[in-house]
Amino acid sequence: MRSVHQTGRRFRQAFTLIELMLVLVILAVLAAVVVPKFSGKSEAARMSACKAEISIIDGALDQYEQAVGKYPSSEEGLRALIEAPSNTRGWAGPYLKRNDVPQDPWKRDYIYRFPATHNKGGPDLFSVGADGQEGTPDDIDNWSQK
Repeated sequence: MRSVHQTGRRFRQAFTLIELMLVLVILAVLAAVVVPKFSGKSEAARMSACKAEISIIDGALDQYEQAVGKYPSSEEGLRALIEAPSNTRGWAGPYLKRNDVPQDPWKRDYIYRFPATHNKGGPDLFSVGADGQEGTPDDIDNWSQK
């Protein structure tokens, strides 16, 4: 009787293939549920960060305009917030704390246009968003945020 009990104990010390497969299936189901939730949150965080950064750059452009008397041209671009363009009087920058013009959260340059085509009374400033294409619903801009 003792040998039967020891055999049963050895059998209990190891996992069966079915038990291992069941654990793997449970982990796969959990991963399938959890991973999309985290990826959606990171995209929402990128969009929020982009809106905040556009607002900061827009404020810096307003400071530039108050000091110089006009917004930078499209050719001068956002670089005018960091370095004074030639033949510019009254420049009191840099207007951004960074030493370089920031990129959007998708590692692309913000698009700046002045004279503007959308924003009345100021320049157009926007990101093309995650898809990288202008004019799509994921674009983030300074004229529809106001």
